[in-house]
Amino acid sequence: MNTVYKISFAFILFIMGLQAHAGGGWPQPKNSGYFKLGQYGIIADNYFTPAGDIVDITTTGYYSTYVYGEYGLTDRLTAVVYFPFFSRSTLNRLEDSEGNLIQEGESVNSIGDTDVSLKYNIINKSVAVSVALTVGLPLGNAAGGTSGLLQTGDGEFNQMLSVEAGKSLGSDGKYYVSGMLGFNNRTEGFSDEFRYSLEGGAHFGKWWSILRMYGIKSFKNSSDSFQPNNGIFSNDIEYVSVSPEVVYEAKENWGVSLGAGFAFNAKRVLAAPAFTAGIYLKI
Repeated sequence: MNTVYKISFAFILFIMGLQAHAGGGWPQPKNSGYFKLGQYGIIADNYFTPAGDIVDITTTGYYSTYVYGEYGLTDRLTAVVYFPFFSRSTLNRLEDSEGNLIQEGESVNSIGDTDVSLKYNIINKSVAVSVALTVGLPLGNAAGGTSGLLQTGDGEFNQMLSVEAGKSLGSDGKYYVSGMLGFNNRTEGFSDEFRYSLEGGAHFGKWWSILRMYGIKSFKNSSDSFQPNNGIFSNDIEYVSVSPEVVYEAKENWGVSLGAGFAFNAKRVLAAPAFTAGIYLKI
């Protein structure tokens, strides 16, 4: 059994927050929206162990094509959807130093786990504050491949309650800061999680420059009988990621983005940068 099957690993989840000045504590106005088509990918041959050390693994990858949308149901209530309609998990062919086959490579393709949220704005003055309820729908494949360890989802229905706040800075709103605190309840025996983020952005002409920090801390309260599938979606994941992004506003209502994510202080996470690109539309 090769190294990748002996350990758990997870891809960086910073894609949940990749919007060009969308999200945060600001609601979408009624009948207005923000929609993004994005591509995410990570490929790695190193891994952060449960102790935080970096070890070699068989090269593995995860790729996701997704749509993200926010739509104002009212001036205070916003519906949010993250839907990875095509996800791919891969494990490379493994050979010894003489080129002899140890294990064939394999892959699995499917839709991925989907997040649906309702966000309610409670303050929208100099500081915008909202509360959100997010439900995670287990639409992905939790046991793909011949080993059952290639995954595009974790097989559990989770619920996260969060508080988000944001503030525009400067007389013309060229800068902003926002943050989030959340509690994620995971079912099927998984440990619950504390999630948090901090974000800042600056606007120069047609360009946005954005820097995000996103973190997950496990409560490590999984049930004693819990037997997790040691695939891409694991239990007791912990990390802090830093994700720079640049956004080009081609027109007033649409543009393109390019970003990356880097994890540190991590456990059970791939030790490699993740990349994302997308095109967005405002209505």
